[in-house]
Amino acid sequence: MQQAVKQFTITTKGKGLYEFTGLTASWVEDQKIRTGLLTLFIRHTSASLTIQENADPDVIADLNDFFSRLAPEGDHRYRHTAEGLDDMPAHIRAALTMTQLSIPVVDGRMGLGTWQGIYVFEHRAQSQRRNVLVHLIGSD
Repeated sequence: MQQAVKQFTITTKGKGLYEFTGLTASWVEDQKIRTGLLTLFIRHTSASLTIQENADPDVIADLNDFFSRLAPEGDHRYRHTAEGLDDMPAHIRAALTMTQLSIPVVDGRMGLGTWQGIYVFEHRAQSQRRNVLVHLIGSD
């Protein structure tokens, strides 16, 4: 059994989905682990991870629009506004999505479907540097 750990830093430019499938795929292939499990974990409470379609940009636009309606900024019922009007909505969006992903590794590659990509889902309005911890365990 082999293990490998890496931290990726993904720079965002405000709310939206930022794909890092290629970066992750290259790292997995470099580890020479043929069969295993890849775990990704984002180390933040106002951003999340998702696997989503990476072929049609309308999917990304619709997701952004949906979450903006679901947890709008500036709602007077929010108590936590210490870091701005987008602060509490960002936490709500992160709570409704995922901070961790698990992806099987088969024949040395991530077992993603044809149209699937890995994304940081940024929920804050300002640019951020998001840290994603990746852990691969398996055998050659």
